[in-house]
Amino acid sequence: MESGNVTTPFGRRPMTFGMLASQAAAREIEPGQSIDKWKLYRALCEAKPLLGITDRALAILNALLSFYPKGELSEENGLVVFPSNAQLSLRAHGMAEQTIRRHLATLIEAGLLIRKDSPNGKRYARKEQGGEIREAFGFSLAPLLVRAEEIERLAAEVVAERLHLQRLRERLTLCRRDIAKLIEMALEEGATGDWSRVHLHFRDVVERLPRSPSAEQVADALDELELLREEVINQLEMQAKVQNQSGNAQHYERHIQNSNPQSITEFEPASETKQGATADDRSASRAEPTVRIQKDEEKNGRVPAASSASAANGALKSFPLGLVLQACPEIAAYGPQGSVGTWRELMAAAVVVRSMLGVSPSAYEQACEIMGPENAATVMACVLERAGHINSAGGYLRDLTRRAEKGEFAIGPMLMALARSNSPIRGKTG
Repeated sequence: MESGNVTTPFGRRPMTFGMLASQAAAREIEPGQSIDKWKLYRALCEAKPLLGITDRALAILNALLSFYPKGELSEENGLVVFPSNAQLSLRAHGMAEQTIRRHLATLIEAGLLIRKDSPNGKRYARKEQGGEIREAFGFSLAPLLVRAEEIERLAAEVVAERLHLQRLRERLTLCRRDIAKLIEMALEEGATGDWSRVHLHFRDVVERLPRSPSAEQVADALDELELLREEVINQLEMQAKVQNQSGNAQHYERHIQNSNPQSITEFEPASETKQGATADDRSASRAEPTVRIQKDEEKNGRVPAASSASAANGALKSFPLGLVLQACPEIAAYGPQGSVGTWRELMAAAVVVRSMLGVSPSAYEQACEIMGPENAATVMACVLERAGHINSAGGYLRDLTRRAEKGEFAIGPMLMALARSNSPIRGKTG
C-alpha cells in the first residue's frame, strides 16, 4: 500500500478485524509484482461462486478497474482509484448510488478492496507540481494484486468442476437414451421380462434429479442407471443368444430332413390325417393344439385375449396395463368408477371415449377385430391423449387399423413417446 499505517473508515462505519487483516496482507506485495487487470477480472468472474460475490458487485469492480490508468496492476503505478459515485454510476450502466454503496461494501467484506478514506470522506488525489500523484484517497486495489494467485487457483477449480459436471451430464444423457431405446425395443420385440417394472424404476431414478443437480447428484443417478443398463443389456443378450441357438438348431434339423432320401412321413401312421383331406384341413389340424393351449391360458388368466390373437394370426402385441396408464393417464377418468385398474375397465373406458370423440361403432369394431380388444382400447387411450392434434379421430383410427392389417403399424413407439412426454421432468438433466 501507499501508506504503512492502518487506515480506519470515515464517519460511523466501524473498523473490523477483516479490514485490519486485509490491510496487513496488502502490505506484503512482492517487489516488482504485477498482473494484467483484465485477465485477473476474468478469473474473478470464474471464481465468483467461491468468493461469495454477485454479478452486480463484479460490475462495480469492473467500473473501478476502468478508472485504473494502466493495463497492469502494480505498486509502482499506485493502486488507489478515486472516482465519485456519480462517475461509477455512469460506468456501471446507470446503477443507483445506494446500490453502488451496498456492492462496494460487499467487495470490501470479501477482501477484494480496501477503503482508504480521506479526512473528510471524499475521494481525491494530491499531486506533485509535475502532475504525479503524491497521495490518493478512495479504494485500494492492492488486495487484488496480493490475492492474484489465489483467485486464479479458485477460477481453475470452478472451471474444472464445471467441466466435470458437463461430462457427467453427457454420460447421463447417453445412458438415459440407451435404456429408453432398449426398453422400447424389448416391448416391440416381445422380449420376456417385467419391462413395466424396469421402466418405472428408470423413470423413478430420473425424476429424483432436481432441475439443477450438483455433480454429486448426477454421479449418484449415473451409477444407478449404468447398473440398470447393464442389467437390461445382459437380459436381452441372453435372450438373443437363446434365439440364435434355437434358430441354428431348427436350420440344422431341416437340413437333415431335406437330405434324408426317405421322408419321415413315410413311416408315420396314415390315420393322423384322413384320406382326401384338403390342405386347409391339414393346416387347421396342425394349428388346433396351439389354439387350444392359448385358450387354456386365456381361461386361466395368464395372458390377455389380445395376446393370444397376436400369437394365432400375427396381430399386434399387447403391452403391460401399467405402461398404458402411465403413457395415457387421461383415460382413467372415463373408467366405470372414475378409474382404471383392469383391462376390462380400460376397454369400457375406451367405449366411452370412442363415443365422445365421434368414432363410429363400425370403425371401433373393425379396430378390435384387426388389433384385438386390448390393443384397440390402448389405441383409443393414445388418441385421447393426442385429441388436440387430431382433426378426425374416426379417420385416424381407420387409418391405423388399415396399417395394422398390413403389418405397418406398431403401438410401442406411440406409447413410449407419450410416456416420455407425460413425464414430470421432461427436458431436464441430459
